[in-house]
Amino acid sequence: MSKFTRKGKKGTPAVSTASLPDIIFMLLFFFMVVTVMRQDDPKVSISKPNATETEKLEKKSLVDYINVGTPIDTRFGTEPKIQLDDAFAEVVDIQFWIKENRDRRDEAEKPLITTSLKVDSDVKMGVVTDIKQELREAQALKINYSVNKGSALDNN
Repeated sequence: MSKFTRKGKKGTPAVSTASLPDIIFMLLFFFMVVTVMRQDDPKVSISKPNATETEKLEKKSLVDYINVGTPIDTRFGTEPKIQLDDAFAEVVDIQFWIKENRDRRDEAEKPLITTSLKVDSDVKMGVVTDIKQELREAQALKINYSVNKGSALDNN
């Protein structure tokens, strides 16, 4: 009769992590392809005026855009319309829109919020004045006008 001895207790083999980087990169590429950056679809046509003294906004995540121009779709008419996010709005809707945008942000960011007016160069100043009045009443006092960089004479 022979004796069999165990030379030690063998454990389970370790899990191979050789394919882990492949899986991580595959997930990374998947999310890069599937993710869409949120941008508002322009519903109004805007030809911004030219200006010589311009400054670039530093933090664009703190900017709320109000677009004003003639609708791209002629079913909505040819008069200038106001676009807030992805929908047409009236001047009286601006205060509520400003309040909603403020409530979505952190308390520390609220004083840094800028409202940018993207206004077509053919829009009458009365519409812009009405919008500015609503912004004043909503306590949105940091206003910016979006323009193209260039000489004001180039626009004529």
